[in-house]
Amino acid sequence: MAPEHLVYLVDEPAEGDKLVTGKASREEISKAIDAFAKQAGPDDVVLITLIGHGSFDGRAARFNLPGPDLAAADFEPLLKKLPSKQIVFVNASSSSGPFVEALSGPGRMIVTATRNGAEQYATLFGGSFIEALSSEAADDDKNKRISVLEAFNFARAEVAKAYEQKGLLATEHALLDDNADKEGSQTPGAAGKDGKISTDGKIAAIVSFGLGANALPMDPKVRKLYEERLALEREFDQLRILKDSMPPAKYQAELERLLTAIALKTREIRTAEGTKP
Repeated sequence: MAPEHLVYLVDEPAEGDKLVTGKASREEISKAIDAFAKQAGPDDVVLITLIGHGSFDGRAARFNLPGPDLAAADFEPLLKKLPSKQIVFVNASSSSGPFVEALSGPGRMIVTATRNGAEQYATLFGGSFIEALSSEAADDDKNKRISVLEAFNFARAEVAKAYEQKGLLATEHALLDDNADKEGSQTPGAAGKDGKISTDGKIAAIVSFGLGANALPMDPKVRKLYEERLALEREFDQLRILKDSMPPAKYQAELERLLTAIALKTREIRTAEGTKP
């Protein structure tokens, strides 16, 4: 992606991080979307991803920022400025469910990490969704492209697996809405618990992104080791998020297991690459 087409905002920009373009604030987010509104054409895909913390006071859901937060309703006038017929809006924060009803509309794919505002615990969904965009494992039809639907399904499955492996009750249930009916689906394109086939997912199955797998080594053996380490690192990130909901002894045991596994895998990689440990 051309640098001029990318905006990356974070809470506290770190020195030397060349990818970061600014601070995550209400003003900077508004400026970024205004800039995209001038650059994007009707056929361009605009992807907006929010990763962090959210809140819900019983009436409005908000994405938490340094300074004033942005409520779901605050994003509506910003999205209206975009001329694109293909807007992908992913809110991977807690309490993000109400963003579906607030932002649902023609040409929009709205994805949230939770099904309502009451799911207020930290979420795992965002990391898995972003990973899916450059993961061959998420490419169900093996066309070297990751559709929004494929990324959603991959992330949802990874989240369910993470909670199951830790023996915890899931505290997040992701939604996808792309039919403008203001009701997201947990199983877009498939039958839900009521037996009805969701009409969500048809547009999300078409809009896709190219795999970024070229960042991994070309040697198949070394590449496999890198992928295995990435899986362990993802599990480590998930564990840290779930820490507060786990018994301390179980958390410590899992932490030690993963840190040891990552260290051993790194040693395997260095041996395979012929570098010193």
